[in-house]
Amino acid sequence: MDALSYKTVSVNKVSAPKEWVVIDATDQVVGRLASQVAKILRGKHKPSFTPNSDCGDNVIIINAEKVRFTGSKLTDKVYVRHTGYPGGQRFATPADMLKRKPLFVVEKAVKGMLPKNRLGAALFRNMHVYAGAEHPHEAQQPKVINVKDLK
Repeated sequence: MDALSYKTVSVNKVSAPKEWVVIDATDQVVGRLASQVAKILRGKHKPSFTPNSDCGDNVIIINAEKVRFTGSKLTDKVYVRHTGYPGGQRFATPADMLKRKPLFVVEKAVKGMLPKNRLGAALFRNMHVYAGAEHPHEAQQPKVINVKDLK
């Protein structure tokens, strides 16, 4: 018997069906939101998921400044960076970052949940985060999804 009744389908970047989705981050917990967004960016919610290719959807996150942290993470959690100079270690809390760069908190959380390689960098470019409710991607006809309804 030459023909198989089943085949493992491996999609690539060209053949993957990609959609645009909008996620409202208002009153969403940062980590739970980020894990769902990372899953959508990777394409793990699709039956045709292929781990080594960009088969996920394009995600638009609106109202990123309205995310929330549980417990006392808003003041106790610390983001650490280094300027590159001796003694150049800098610290910031999420409360500081939400005032200065409201998009940073969501972007950093999602980026930490993506692969640490070229594929992860390509997937990260499929995410667009905006502080307010407006976004310039209406021409793509994005589908609005509720993160709490996802499994």
